[in-house]
Amino acid sequence: MSLCIYLSIYLSIYLSMSVHISIYCVHLSIYLSIYLSIYLSIYLSKSIHIYVYVSFSVRSCVYLSIYLSIYLSIYLSIYLSLLFMCISIYLAIYISVFFHIYLSIYLSIYLSILVCSFISIYLSIYLSIYLSIYLYMHTYIHTYIVGICFCLFPPFSCTFSLLTCLHIRRISFLIPFFLSFFLHFFFFFFIPLFFSF
Repeated sequence: MSLCIYLSIYLSIYLSMSVHISIYCVHLSIYLSIYLSIYLSIYLSKSIHIYVYVSFSVRSCVYLSIYLSIYLSIYLSIYLSLLFMCISIYLAIYISVFFHIYLSIYLSIYLSILVCSFISIYLSIYLSIYLSIYLYMHTYIHTYIVGICFCLFPPFSCTFSLLTCLHIRRISFLIPFFLSFFLHFFFFFFIPLFFSF
């Protein structure tokens, strides 16, 4: 009888303890589940936040780099085109001024040489023709006078006059060539130097 009482007491204590332990385990499991859920939610929220932030930053960096590259390409193309246009205009004006100066100097020298050579040719031809006609007329008149002297004076004076006439005729052929050569040399060398200075 007493053994039954002891056993019943023991079993009641054991059951009460087991129930208490089970209740404690249930509470512990509840607390653990709540803690784990809170911890996991915080951890996952942080990881999701980091992932979202990283993905957003990566996407924003990609889009920003695309927009920056487009903007910089447009800006640099406009800036470089304007810079190249300004440089080309400046170089065109600068080169055109110097080219105009050199071309004007070259054309002035060339035209002065050309005009002087033509003037020298025409003047030499004109003077040679004029002097040949003048000297020919002079010798013709002189031979006519010598013919008259041949009839009036002794033969010695007539032969001297004939020699003088022949000498003048020879000079009349040599002087125009000499003058043409001198004028051509003068107009071709000295006058272009004068225009160039």
